[in-house]
Amino acid sequence: MIVANIADFREAARRRLPRFLFEYMDGGSYAEVTLRRNIDDLANVALRQRVLRNVADIDLSTHLFGTRQSLPVALAPIGLAGLNARRGECQAVRAANKANIPFTLSTVSACTIGEVAAASEQPFWFQLYMIRDRAFMQDMLAQATASGCSALVFTVDMPVPGTRYRDYRTGLAGAPGFKGSAWRAAQAMLRPRWAWDVGVMGRPHHLGNVAPVLAGKTGIEDFFAWMRNNFDPAISWGDLAFIRAHWKGPLIIKGILDAEDARLAADAGVDGIVVSNHGGRQLDGVPSTARALPPIADAVGDRLTVLADGGVRSGLDVIRLLALGAKGVLLGRAWSYALAAGGEAGVAKMLGLIEAEMRVAMALTGTTRIEQINRTIVVEDN
Repeated sequence: MIVANIADFREAARRRLPRFLFEYMDGGSYAEVTLRRNIDDLANVALRQRVLRNVADIDLSTHLFGTRQSLPVALAPIGLAGLNARRGECQAVRAANKANIPFTLSTVSACTIGEVAAASEQPFWFQLYMIRDRAFMQDMLAQATASGCSALVFTVDMPVPGTRYRDYRTGLAGAPGFKGSAWRAAQAMLRPRWAWDVGVMGRPHHLGNVAPVLAGKTGIEDFFAWMRNNFDPAISWGDLAFIRAHWKGPLIIKGILDAEDARLAADAGVDGIVVSNHGGRQLDGVPSTARALPPIADAVGDRLTVLADGGVRSGLDVIRLLALGAKGVLLGRAWSYALAAGGEAGVAKMLGLIEAEMRVAMALTGTTRIEQINRTIVVEDN
């Protein structure tokens, strides 16, 4: 597979996946205004080009939550990603291991925590939602601890699922029973390579971590019904006490988009936050990550570690988010596209492109260390 950038991975994923899976991965909520803003606003961040700065020795390594890693990025939690390639999360975690960066396993993954732990040679991060069933949450946290997960990413911007029109158009949502299954099966038949590699050889096809509470139901519509009925809209800052009681490692709150919420997170003693609008998949019309990040970083300073995601389609975009105040960047669709396009090798290739693009951007902005990347390299009147 010949790829020059993440757009090439996206196109390859579109050609390989059944339409309902590609649109689920690629789409956003409502009119997808925020989805487009994430990409466009980040691309419009202008950087200062500097010359004669001696950039012969560039080091992209950094430390996040006490662990040294080779790049200031992590693979973000992606729901259903394991259906993009055979046992997809296991392939992705191996690629992350080789690149020496964190992988984050979604609660709603195809592969279980235990399966991913068996495939991984390094500790990985685990992502969790607030679920009404606290016993389920406690069990997930116990499994994450037993599997050696090194950080917990607690997603807070999904008290209710966003409305994503693409999923209705493809039959992933809103078409229950035989009609929905037949619709999706017809789409899968148009992708015979995927149908064999993932549909036949990639079984079992259930959401591993959630399977025990689905009582044997394995359909996608069963999963979405479980989400609607079990995500807890009553979540509040007080619920962090429950998380802390059952998780002793670094705690990262994902879904912060307001400076006041960032200050509340710091007051609550969390270790990190992810400035994120859920990839434009929740409340449409909210600010892009690029717009929201600087005031949030200013509000909390060094009280916690600020991460960010949203709209990243290149290593240059990673540099932009670091310059706007992030200490690390989560890659979401980028690795999901790459996984669908080429499995473990695709994810490894994508990370190689990110690294190469970051090196060029650092050289041309006159920086040689990640800690040198800050707002001084941004053109302020942009």
